[in-house]
Amino acid sequence: MSQHFQHDVLIIGSGAAGLTLALNLPPQLHIAILSKGELSNGSTFWAQGGVAAVLDDTDTIESHVEDTLIAGAGLCREEAVRFTVEHSREAIQWLIEQGVPFTREDPTARDDGGFAFHLTREGGHSHRRIIHAADATGAAIFKTLLAKVQARPNIELLEQHVAIDLITESKLGLPGRRCLGAYVLDRQSGEVETHSTRFTALACGGAAKVYLYTSNPDSACGDGIAMAWRAGCRVGNLEFNQFHPTCLYHPQAKNFLITEALRGEGGLLKLPNGERFMPRFDPRAELAPRDVVARAIDHEMKRLGIDCVYLDISHKPADFIQSHFPTVHERCLDFGIDITRAPIPVVPAAHYTCGGVVVDNHGRTDIPGLYAIGETSFTGLHGANRMASNSLLECFVYARSTAFDMLEQMADIELPSNLPSWDASQVTDSDEDVIIAHNWDELRRFMWDYVGIVRTSKRLQRAQHRVKLLLDEINEFYSNYKVSRDLIELRNLALVADLMIRSAMQRHESRGLHYTLDYPDMLPEARDTILVPPTYAG
Repeated sequence: MSQHFQHDVLIIGSGAAGLTLALNLPPQLHIAILSKGELSNGSTFWAQGGVAAVLDDTDTIESHVEDTLIAGAGLCREEAVRFTVEHSREAIQWLIEQGVPFTREDPTARDDGGFAFHLTREGGHSHRRIIHAADATGAAIFKTLLAKVQARPNIELLEQHVAIDLITESKLGLPGRRCLGAYVLDRQSGEVETHSTRFTALACGGAAKVYLYTSNPDSACGDGIAMAWRAGCRVGNLEFNQFHPTCLYHPQAKNFLITEALRGEGGLLKLPNGERFMPRFDPRAELAPRDVVARAIDHEMKRLGIDCVYLDISHKPADFIQSHFPTVHERCLDFGIDITRAPIPVVPAAHYTCGGVVVDNHGRTDIPGLYAIGETSFTGLHGANRMASNSLLECFVYARSTAFDMLEQMADIELPSNLPSWDASQVTDSDEDVIIAHNWDELRRFMWDYVGIVRTSKRLQRAQHRVKLLLDEINEFYSNYKVSRDLIELRNLALVADLMIRSAMQRHESRGLHYTLDYPDMLPEARDTILVPPTYAG
């Protein structure tokens, strides 16, 4: 018999956005946070950079807004940018109050004795405005917020719980469209539970796992985007996927980024024969923006049919390399690469999903009672290219805004009861897991080849043809066999891949992260790509 659980708020995802939402809700509410695997499996834990915010007296809200609009290639929604930046300082203040150990400023190094924490500067920013905890900001934030959540008796952390689908009034044949909860697979028992709730928040991260090479953890499967689409929510700008130009290429090295600072300090990109290639693509060579460098590497790999290129800083003194890049040096040594003597094999890797579920400034989706926050959402902040360190800021600002909106309505919303159990009567155990593994590999490979850094109309048509065949096969499999995490993720990933392809096919220009050889110019008018599901009620 399927188990039923009730919560005031169900949060699907245990990263920065989900934990922040939980901590900004009052202690008398019963809150459940779902994590597909272990709690630290999300992208937050691995974020190296920091959080962008207007914190220094010499910086201004206008400057941060302008920098973001420029980076977004004309596609940011200015209202969302302004909302995020205007609330940046209070979000950082809240993190400091929680005890996040941000790197402090040496008071003797500043004339004005101003802000107590060290601020760094990253690509696209005109001021020092990135507050950070050394080069492991995400881990510091995650550990701090998790400890706070664990100390709250009203918050239940459910590890190894995978959300399958949202339960809505319309899906149950009831009048209205409200989200009433979700069906959730408990991986340890193998049973599907029914979770009913007043409010549900999708905080599941992005969809970079749709690509063969990614800097993201295995959990980044677009689950929230897929569930929201099936429930009737619009999605926006899914053609914009940010690629980090240099990810370590090694069969055992999953998701390890080689920081851009390595190129900033003189690292050179080379072909297998030792020849530099960046000067042929951009006068700034290795110091060109991320998307330019990623496109150049992708071009050379496709032109020569090679698996990777090489990033070489071995011409610098060994002690300089070890003192500036201790983490990279140590990690590469684990794989037998001494960067003081040899170049590093690198490939571009899918890094951040700029589009997602359409939401307003309170994280509200098209479905009453359903919110989306963090990388799952499309707020309009990032436009056609995310600016460094704005993504964590978005998590905190929108999670806090969502908490406020939920509280305003809480007294008027009754807890749903008598939701039907998951029907598993027609399914059997599968002994064909090889099909899931094969489809997973095929999907990620053709997305990399056809819907990657450089696109053409023909490549997109090929991808669309293949993803349709995959979706038919996956849906048949899903109808006949018991659900598993692998099957749920594959189903979601294939759906989001289809949405990405459809979005890319609609954009007849090159803008920001969407670069197509068939339409190399940017159109004079910037428009969002909004896809509307068949179940959308307007």
